[in-house]
Amino acid sequence: MIKDKKVTIVMPAYNAEKTLKQTYQEIPFDIVDNVILVDDKSSDETVKVAEELGIRHIINHEENKGYGGNQKTCYNKALEIGSDIVIMLHPDYQYTPKLIHSMAYLIANDVYQVVIGSRILGKGALKGGMPLYKYISNRGLTFVQNILMNNKLSEYHTGYRAFSAEVLNKIDYEKCSDNFVFDNQMIAQICDKGYEIAEITCPTKYFPEASSIKLYNSMVYGFGVLGVASRYFLHKCGIVKYGILK
Repeated sequence: MIKDKKVTIVMPAYNAEKTLKQTYQEIPFDIVDNVILVDDKSSDETVKVAEELGIRHIINHEENKGYGGNQKTCYNKALEIGSDIVIMLHPDYQYTPKLIHSMAYLIANDVYQVVIGSRILGKGALKGGMPLYKYISNRGLTFVQNILMNNKLSEYHTGYRAFSAEVLNKIDYEKCSDNFVFDNQMIAQICDKGYEIAEITCPTKYFPEASSIKLYNSMVYGFGVLGVASRYFLHKCGIVKYGILK
């Protein structure tokens, strides 16, 4: 049962003018109560498209705050309006909104408090056009992260995530980075609190309009991810305290 829960979709947006409408139109509004779009100072007409679609909650960043900074605004607003389930859906149409029912159901029925859409389960990543170097990097990083964080996720790098309000209230995501490593720091906080993470097989699409970080930034991200996992491991061993963990 989901009807007793307030489900909110948050969309961290940056130059999503060409894909926002298609993404928004596939959102299942039979269970979704609110959509929040936070525009991180786009240089295109993302906000105009959002207004034309009638998105109720639109927030404009006067300065670009980065991917993590955008998410912080998303989650703060979602909690402010009393959401019970918060699902992050990128407006670039890389992830299908058709999984929202399944993700919300697991949380609404207290099966899991966190659900992610995995591109690696099954064969969706390469089939959907993920570059081979990204696939190999994803698998390698995930292997190391699972060892250091004592976990068994198929990937840590998907941008399709659902949380209960309980989780968002118990972790301190404001301590996380404003950049792309935010996602992994958030998972570290969630694991530190003892929450299990469910994964759902998620088909994905790679095309010119879909957001994707370039090779150099991918390398910076990779080292950042390894840093998060290493510091989490050292924190758990009681060797060095990791500031984002309580």
